[in-house]
Amino acid sequence: MISAPTPPAEGDQIDTTDLPAHVAIIMDGNGRWAKARGLPREVGHERGVEALRKTVRAAQDLGLSHLTVFSFSTENWRRPVKEVNALFGLLRLYVKQDLKRLISEGVRIRVLGTRVGLPTDILALVEEAEVKTAANDTFNLCIAFNYGGREEIVRAAQTIAADVAAGKLEAGAISEDCFSTYLDTGNLPDPDLLIRTSGELRLSNFLIWQAAYAELVFQDVLWPDFGAKHLREAVAQFQNRERRFGGLATGVA
Repeated sequence: MISAPTPPAEGDQIDTTDLPAHVAIIMDGNGRWAKARGLPREVGHERGVEALRKTVRAAQDLGLSHLTVFSFSTENWRRPVKEVNALFGLLRLYVKQDLKRLISEGVRIRVLGTRVGLPTDILALVEEAEVKTAANDTFNLCIAFNYGGREEIVRAAQTIAADVAAGKLEAGAISEDCFSTYLDTGNLPDPDLLIRTSGELRLSNFLIWQAAYAELVFQDVLWPDFGAKHLREAVAQFQNRERRFGGLATGVA
C-alpha cells in the first residue's frame, strides 16, 4: 500500500491540506540532457523514465491525487524513426516493469490521446494497464501518449456532431461542461497546476482546453534531473498564488 504522506521538509512551506487536485507535467529536456553528456538521445529518454518513477512516488508521498504527464505528442511522429521506436520501447518497459507495483499501490492508469497509428502491442499494453487498474482509486496517473490538445478537441467535436445527428444530444444542450465530458479527461478535474521542465515557456499543445485556469510553473531543470524537490517547489509556488478565475483579488472592492 501507499505510505503516509511525507511531512514537508523545512523551508518547503507546503500546506498538505491545500494541495492542487490535479498536477500536469510537460516532461521536457531528455534529449538536451543526453547531448550535454555526449550520450545518445535514447539514453536521455531512459533516464526520463527513471525521473517519472521518482515523480510518481513523490506525488504519492506528498498526498496528491491526480498526476498527468506528457509522454509522446502527435507531433513527435516527426522525429527520427529510431527515436520514435525508442519512445515506444520505453512505454513497453515502464508498463511491464511497473504495472504490478502500481496495481498493488492502488494507482489507476489512464492513457490520453488517439489510439490511431499505434503499434498493436502498444495498444494491448495500454488496454491491459487501464483494465487492470480500473478499480483503483488511491492515486490517478494519466499518461498523455500520442496526444495533442487540438486533435483531442477535434475528436470531441466530431463525437458531439455524431451524437447530435443521431438524436442522442440536443445541439442547444452543448455547454462548456457538456463539451468537457467528451474530452479524454472527461471525468477528471481540470489541472490546477501545470509544470514544464527544461526552461521552455510554452504549452506545446498540452491540455489546452483543460489548462485554461491552471497555474503555470516553468522550471529550469531538464526532465531526467527532476525529482521530489522540484515537485515540492512547484506546489509551494502554486500555494503562494492567489487564484481569481477572472474575478477580483480578495478584499478588492
